[in-house]
Amino acid sequence: MDRLSKIKKLNAHLLAEMPDLRIEKIPDDLTSQRKLLRALMNVRPPMPLDEKFLKLQDEILSAEIYERGVVKLDDIPNIEKNIKLWRGDITRLEVDAIVNAANSALLGCFIPLHACIDNAIHSAAGLQLRDACNKISNGNEPTGKAKITPAFNLPSKFVIHTVGPIIPINRAPNLDEENLLASCYESCLNLAAKYKLQSLAFCCISTGEFHFPNQRAAEIAIATVKKFLRTNNLVVVFNVFKDLDLRIYQKLLTFI
Repeated sequence: MDRLSKIKKLNAHLLAEMPDLRIEKIPDDLTSQRKLLRALMNVRPPMPLDEKFLKLQDEILSAEIYERGVVKLDDIPNIEKNIKLWRGDITRLEVDAIVNAANSALLGCFIPLHACIDNAIHSAAGLQLRDACNKISNGNEPTGKAKITPAFNLPSKFVIHTVGPIIPINRAPNLDEENLLASCYESCLNLAAKYKLQSLAFCCISTGEFHFPNQRAAEIAIATVKKFLRTNNLVVVFNVFKDLDLRIYQKLLTFI
């Protein structure tokens, strides 16, 4: 069965699971069908998973990840001892765990094809990730805490999910909100220590949809990580996606 046929089969299965969805006619080309698959995965609520579906889904997702290229820890140079900076898609990183900037429901992003990191991670990991999150979520996760799940189809072994503070647009974060962001990093680092992980990749928590100012967020992230590394042995990757964040982290980490 070729890739297009596999994707069409997955789409048919998801549409049968969600009969109330009204989908306009989708072109039969591979790109359109693949976008539909991601959108359907995004909106599918937690429910029992079919093993045949998962086998086919995993074939597609695993192939796509390795086509995009897996980035190994040794491929990223150190900036300081146990600290690395890398710009790119966090779902490509082969580390012990990546950090997901989650929402309070902890179930991933339900907006079809949304560009947030929560959507990207869940879309690449597969439906098993939402199912795993559903089993550990209380439905309203507190800000500043973290929980861990397997990473399923991702190159990493685990995903650590943390809920960052939401900052109103055009307002600077207050001290409590800054402390909550620091707590996000501390909670993830403590989970890494608890599970004896050797490497951890952080996204820029709260700086996207949650509007935390990029500069201040980076300062808090770096200070919190450096404090932890004084007494713990862990390789930390600061993963950035935007030019702005890359410039900020390069300056703060005195990267040349």
